[in-house]
Amino acid sequence: MTALVKNIIGAKREPGTGPALAPAESVKFLTVDDGSAGQRLDNYLFKHLKGVPKTHVYRIIRSGEVRVNKGRAQAETRVEEGDVVRLPPTRTSASSAPEASAKPAPARVFTVLHEDDAVLAIDKPAGVAVHGGSGVSFGVIEQLRAARPTARFLELVHRLDRETSGILLVARKRSALTNLQDQFRERETGKTYLALVLGEWPANKKVIDSPLARYLLPAGDVSGGEGERRVRVVPKDHPDAMKAVTLVKVLDRFTLPGEAAPMSLLAVTIKTGRTHQIRVHLASSGHPIAGDEKYGDYARNRLLQKQGLKRMFLHAWRLQFNHPADGRRMALQAGLPDDLAGVLPAATRDSLSTHP
Repeated sequence: MTALVKNIIGAKREPGTGPALAPAESVKFLTVDDGSAGQRLDNYLFKHLKGVPKTHVYRIIRSGEVRVNKGRAQAETRVEEGDVVRLPPTRTSASSAPEASAKPAPARVFTVLHEDDAVLAIDKPAGVAVHGGSGVSFGVIEQLRAARPTARFLELVHRLDRETSGILLVARKRSALTNLQDQFRERETGKTYLALVLGEWPANKKVIDSPLARYLLPAGDVSGGEGERRVRVVPKDHPDAMKAVTLVKVLDRFTLPGEAAPMSLLAVTIKTGRTHQIRVHLASSGHPIAGDEKYGDYARNRLLQKQGLKRMFLHAWRLQFNHPADGRRMALQAGLPDDLAGVLPAATRDSLSTHP
């Protein structure tokens, strides 16, 4: 990394005006080295802005104050060796404890689906973020590192929503990380989810090819907090449109005991990995995922809670990829967790274990 010249600006405090502030630094320009290549931008910044709240880090990314090679970037943007990252002046509370002394993430052992020298695949439980940030102190990756203190390298290959359970890949080598990320980017992986949706999904609706765009909820929106990120289907000529393709296969249709409204269990394969892609594509087709609090049916979700469904029915079921070391095709599967399986009719549960 190139040497950085830090110009420190003194910060004075008048009596009674609040807590003392640490000096604000001038604009910094960081050059990404080979050891940081492939990291998400937010994780890269966390390491270089110690003591700065994570919420502030996300705020300066969204506002465009952070630049990568002079251009705006997203939190999930992957930095590459040689990239130049602009950091705006930041100021922290002089009385706040440094990040290094913050409460560490608790160690946690996750169910391992596959492990070798290059890659680790775990079965992520629902309700756990994959990494810290946006008001979350820690996630799966921080807990994994705490549980494996001797591991020299552990980095997320991809993401799952906090509410989604299932297969999550973690690289154990830098070379494996870049190889697997390339496969995800070039759509060489196969990612299939199980989703329970409201209504009878039409058998002839097998492909959803609808662009998506992210947006922030306005102030006063009753469906979420101001500034909360959401995704919607947009026209192809929309300036923020991102291509998104989802394949759908109906596995079963049924009604739950005491209900007349039908439901459909779907195998959903995504050809692109957009934020909330499955949730938005299915909801925009008139069949929201059962239990989805953001894009689903609020009233129906309350009824489903009485049936035992306490969260969104979306599970990362199967994953195929080429092993980063020898190229062999890997096919992993994570069984449906008990809280979701318990909602399904017995015959439907049994069919999943033998489904090709």
